[in-house]
Order: sequence, then structure tokens, then C-alpha cells
Amino acid sequence: MKITNKPTKPKGRLGVLMPGIGAVATTFIAGVESVRRNLAKPYGSLTQMGTVRLGKRTENRIPAIKDLVPLAELDDLVFGGWDIFEDNSYEAALKAGVLDKELLDQVKPFLEGIRPMKAVFDQKYVKKLSGNWVKEGESWYDLAEQLIEDIDSFKKQHGCDRLVMVWCASTEIFMKPSQIHQELASFEKGLKKRSPEIAPSMVYAYASISAGVPFANGAPNLTTDVPALIELAREKNVPIAGKDFKTGQTLMKTILAPGLKARLLGLNGWFSTNILGNRDGEVLDDPESFKTKEESKLSVLEYILQPQLYPELYDDFYHKVRINYYPPRGDNKEGWDNLDIFGWLGYPMQIKIDFLCRDSILAAPIVLDLALFMDLAQRLGMRGIQEWLSFYFKSPMHAPELYPEHDLFIQLMKLKNTLRYIQGEDLITHLGQEYYD
Repeated sequence: MKITNKPTKPKGRLGVLMPGIGAVATTFIAGVESVRRNLAKPYGSLTQMGTVRLGKRTENRIPAIKDLVPLAELDDLVFGGWDIFEDNSYEAALKAGVLDKELLDQVKPFLEGIRPMKAVFDQKYVKKLSGNWVKEGESWYDLAEQLIEDIDSFKKQHGCDRLVMVWCASTEIFMKPSQIHQELASFEKGLKKRSPEIAPSMVYAYASISAGVPFANGAPNLTTDVPALIELAREKNVPIAGKDFKTGQTLMKTILAPGLKARLLGLNGWFSTNILGNRDGEVLDDPESFKTKEESKLSVLEYILQPQLYPELYDDFYHKVRINYYPPRGDNKEGWDNLDIFGWLGYPMQIKIDFLCRDSILAAPIVLDLALFMDLAQRLGMRGIQEWLSFYFKSPMHAPELYPEHDLFIQLMKLKNTLRYIQGEDLITHLGQEYYD
């Protein structure tokens, strides 16, 4: 990790652009405005409420993260984005049904002033959705140029000094990297030919990176996880991160699975099923979009449990993930997990989890933290993949020769050590031997 600039306090406004002004984005926007007006607290946000220990435990130096590193202030954030529906953010938030109308009405004029720009969209990639607030263009390249114009216009109109982009839109159909994704030149040819191997999320990522704007991918789409866009990010000195916000059931897996491995408890099977409504549930009711999500959710246990190192414990465990669209539940997702485990002398045990979570409530602080940390990375000259932000993702991006780190606690240690490194503080190993020598 190379830092080319000194960590100094940012000046001016930071624009947060979001493809997809739906449940997650409106919950994030309304939440930030509510916090700014002292109507609510930013629970769940590491940047707003987290701390980091510096030096020895005896020194008692534990500053807030936002006091340690120079992050943008909440008052400096400006919001915008794109959607296939023309609803302003207040109307979209009401339809999403995440936040109470009483709270939304207190920030109604602010939300009504945030209207989405026309989106880049093709129903082939998100089959359960259709909208008419959509850009027209002969090729993906034409549409990318329109997005770059949107980015430039937004920056000028709102007097922004800097921008970040966080994908908050729906899950696209499952795609694997192909030859067209291997090099930037071939990718740009594909854009100009409107190749079916390029999805709309890739068009947004290409436009964002080309415009020098950091891009974080909150969905399990392939998007920036291809050599061509990684190459572009390094060429343009732009940070990228992803993918798929780590919210409900997978969050629980990255908490529990490290505990099982730490205690060398074996696993015979892990069955996970979900019911959820809202637009996310509707999109995932399509098998091709579900396949994208399934791949993201299934990979977690393999990497955490490392069956190649512990074959007697984890070599042949059964892992099943199901998602069921259930409109009455709305954004209040329910995730059931059954774990069949075994311990001393092979005796079996079970763990049952029933997580009644609110998906967008868990995702909104992630959007905030990513926006602030990605802006910090950009100002420090930290280009390319930001693996230190793996803490926020189900399928973290990583260098090709590495395996992804999924253990939530290792991810958090990596994030906090990165913040120490940025400020020139000693990294903490938690060895603690110096207290007893």
C-alpha cells in the first residue's frame, strides 16, 4: 500500500453519487440528514462512532476514528445519483418503507430536492425490473460519456470539490470474466460495440474511474472485479473497492465461522434461508440474479474455515443458501440458519439463528463509511483495490495471487492498522508480551 500524499483535513464539499436511489440509498441520505439535524444517531457507522487504540494499553490513547484520520464532515456531504424511476428521494423512501413517515417528514423538503438522473439500464441484466427513466445511446461507450457529463454537471452545480460513487442499485445476472474483460483496450472496444458481456454496472464503473471518481460496488455484480477496470483504476490513480455490502446473514457467518475455527469445532452442514420483500427480494426472485448473490454468499465459509488445512473438521461440510421473495416482509428481512457442528470425540451439537434484520438499516452506515474512507484513500493517493475495506463486503476484492480475507475480526484489525499506518502510528499485533517482560 503506497501513500503519496500527507493526511490533511479536506476542504470543500464531497459529492456522494449513487447508481440506484432505492431503499439503501434513501435510507442512507435520510439518515445522514437526520443525524445532521440531531434527530437521530449514526449507529452502525465506524467512521462516526468507532475508536482505535494507539500505542500501548497503558497509554490510554483511544481516539475516535474521525478524530484520528482526516475524514470529510457530514455537513460537507452532497447527494445525487441515477435511477430507472423518476421519484425524488422522499417519494422513493416512502415506497421503500424502511423509515417511518414521521421521520421522513422531518427531512421531507431536503429529500424532495434530490431527484435522480436518468439511469443506464438494460432489462436483460435485471429481469424483474423495468422503468422508463432511462438514458438512450447507440453504445455502452455513448452512455458512459453521458454519465461522465452527469458527473461533471453535478460537481459544478453543487460546488463539489471531490466526488465518490457507491453502487446501491440492484443485483445483475451472473457473469464470469471473459476475454473482453482482460485488457482495457478490449474492454473499450466492447463498450463501443455494446458487447453483451458488459453490464450496466460496468458502464457506471468505467465512467466513474475515467472521471477520476473512486468507485465502491455494493452489489455482488462482477463490475470492477475484472483486470480491465483494475488497470484503468491504477492508470487514473483512483481507488476501487467491493463487492456486495456485508449486511444480514453473511455478517453473521463472518462472526460465527471464525469462532468455530478458533475452537476447532467441526462443521457437518450450514443451511441458510431468507425471506424478504422490497425491490431487492423481487430482483433476487430471478434465478440469474440469485446466482450472482449465491456465489457471493457461498464463498465466505470456504475461505474462513480453510478445509484444506483442517480436513477432518471442514473437508466435506454441506452449505446451502436460499432466498425467498416474500412481499409482506418488505425491507425487514428474516434469515434462518441451522448449523450442525461437532466437538470433543465427535459428539454432535446444533446452533440455530433467527436474524430478524432490516437490510437497508444495516447497509446505510456501510455506504457512509465507504464514501468517507474512499474519499480519504483518493486524497492520500491510494490507487487501485482497497483491500483494507474488506470489512464492508461479502466478496472482498483482492490481488489475483491472494485469497480473500473473510474473517470479520481480521478485516477489522486490517482496517484499523491501515488507519494507524496512515497517521504514522505503530501497528498493533496484540502480542502484549512487553507488559510481562
